[in-house]
Amino acid sequence: MNRTIPLPLAISALLAVVFLTPMLMARAADAPKPGRHKVLQILTPEEVDPSRLLPPPYKDGSDLQKADLAEVERVYHNRSPERRAQAEWDDKHESIALFDTVLGPKFDLAKLPATAKVMAEVDNDQSVTANIAKRYFLRNRPWAIDPTLVACDYKPNAAPLTSYPSGHATLSYSTGFILAALMPEKAQAILARAHEYAYSRVVCGAHYPSDIEASHVLGTELAMLMLEAPAFHTQFLAARDELRSAGLTGQAMASQ
Repeated sequence: MNRTIPLPLAISALLAVVFLTPMLMARAADAPKPGRHKVLQILTPEEVDPSRLLPPPYKDGSDLQKADLAEVERVYHNRSPERRAQAEWDDKHESIALFDTVLGPKFDLAKLPATAKVMAEVDNDQSVTANIAKRYFLRNRPWAIDPTLVACDYKPNAAPLTSYPSGHATLSYSTGFILAALMPEKAQAILARAHEYAYSRVVCGAHYPSDIEASHVLGTELAMLMLEAPAFHTQFLAARDELRSAGLTGQAMASQ
């Protein structure tokens, strides 16, 4: 039997579609996009579940978020030209090249295939995990709250809900942890550079300090989980032997 929808109800449904659809589309546009063709290689989705690894970020408008933003503004507006230049360089080099000044010219992944494989797998899984977390938490970037902040990676149509955690910082802390384990003689310099690189995201006005701390936690957790994976650990030991043979490290590793 055909039934006619009452006119007031039909109008209400139409209005809901008209007004809600743009809002939902805008929310989707603001969210981070999944990485292209990247999937976890070593870790599992359960192991990188952001709800198990990180606390939620501060809510917009809360006293903690306001204090977090105030620190970004202080650093951004008082940065030296030299520190700004370093932050801009760091922004453009989202790769293990961030450690070039610490590792030196002899650390050439083109000649170190076992080490290159290890670092590529760390890079892959940290990237996938950071993006999963970004999509889970959907935190506004500092510049989405304070438009006077022009981030180093500013793009007119950049998605604002990508602040927590920082992808750059998760990269530096995860790869830094593995490199420090592989080359303990340089551990302090490697970890210091990882922190400097991560802090550049605040200098850029791209992230909050609490984003960086979340990335520190996440990157370290990921590296430790990967070292516990038997297949990856075997590759790690091969990379260690390769670096020893190349004369790039000589100390015994804590992870045996």
